[in-house]
Amino acid sequence: MKPFQVHIIGSGSAVPSAHRAATSQVLHYNGQYAMIDCAEGTQIHLKKNKISLSRISRFFISHLHGDHYFGLIGLINTLHLYGKTQPITIYGPAALYDILQMQLKASDTTLKFPLIFKPLLPNEKHLIVEDDQMRCYSFPVRHRIAAWGFLFEEKPVAGSHARSYAFCTDTAFSPELAGYFKDVSVLYHEATFMDHLRSVAEATFHSTSVQAAQMAVLSGTGRLLIGHFSSRYSELDQMLDEAREVFPQTDLALDGMVVDIKS
Repeated sequence: MKPFQVHIIGSGSAVPSAHRAATSQVLHYNGQYAMIDCAEGTQIHLKKNKISLSRISRFFISHLHGDHYFGLIGLINTLHLYGKTQPITIYGPAALYDILQMQLKASDTTLKFPLIFKPLLPNEKHLIVEDDQMRCYSFPVRHRIAAWGFLFEEKPVAGSHARSYAFCTDTAFSPELAGYFKDVSVLYHEATFMDHLRSVAEATFHSTSVQAAQMAVLSGTGRLLIGHFSSRYSELDQMLDEAREVFPQTDLALDGMVVDIKS
């Protein structure tokens, strides 16, 4: 079976924390590497996790809150300094292209490699990339600004069940989203707050641990990973316990964890 793994680079939320890095993940499928979100400091944590930056060719950015993309321009600049010549492709909100171009212009930087930008489309689920091994879809989530989740699906191989991974953050609890990743093998869903702060989650367009577990039930996933934890939590055991009361196959997405995606 071909390797299909997700490396949790950072599992925190907007406010910096000594306990965890802000959101970033690296998806590895059979020698191909893609990054999902790229918070400030992601380069440092890639080195700690012994992941070669030069192997990452695709970048998926969910939305334009800083804890999900402030590390991207620094990472691009490092690739430039390394002398990279192979193209990279970025899938993200349309405004991200202008932001990157402004930053490159301000530093008088002409990249040594092609930077291909693919804007995410609003409304509904869209196929955004397909190769001979994998399909990736974007889908809208419900946040304070335009935001998207991503679904990565292995193409079926004879004699085995196709595996899949959904990334769903940042978003308020929205049961209708479950249809976008029905029966996904592994679901990563944000759980910024414990459930007694549900009103805070609603006001900030985030989700609680219990709501993430409810989404797992609705989607029929085999395994739930919760993350995007508020910096107010240094210990996460209670958060995990209340999620498991609703969906027992729940685990914490912790910095440095490597998750094998199984059907």
